[in-house]
Amino acid sequence: MCVAVFCLLVVAPLMVGAPVAIAVAAQGCNPNQSQAELNECYGAAYKKTDAELNLLYRQITGRLKNDNATTKLLVAAQRAWVAFRDAECEFSASGVAGGSIYGMILAICLDKLTSKRIDDLKNYLKCREGDLDCPVPAK
Repeated sequence: MCVAVFCLLVVAPLMVGAPVAIAVAAQGCNPNQSQAELNECYGAAYKKTDAELNLLYRQITGRLKNDNATTKLLVAAQRAWVAFRDAECEFSASGVAGGSIYGMILAICLDKLTSKRIDDLKNYLKCREGDLDCPVPAK
């Protein structure tokens, strides 16, 4: 439980500095921008990351074009992953729901988790002939 004086002296300054620390972490997003501009900047960063994810996904499905069973597994896995990512990020950003910073916090989470998925898909595209734990045929 928070004592009022303690909250004002310790917790409040931490909350004020949080958006700036987050904004500084992103490439290309100037922490001196308005919140609306930051929301747009982070949203654009996420859209770029999502476009890369979709490109890699299409490359994998292209390699699996002759394997319907594995393609179905990939589609199911990707749909489940998207549902997880979206739910996780909604949960992660729920602490600021209704606030002007919500869009930025949501976009940062979406971008972070999408970047991790990109790494996974890139690894699938690096499969070598004979890799038993890699379902994507070597190029």
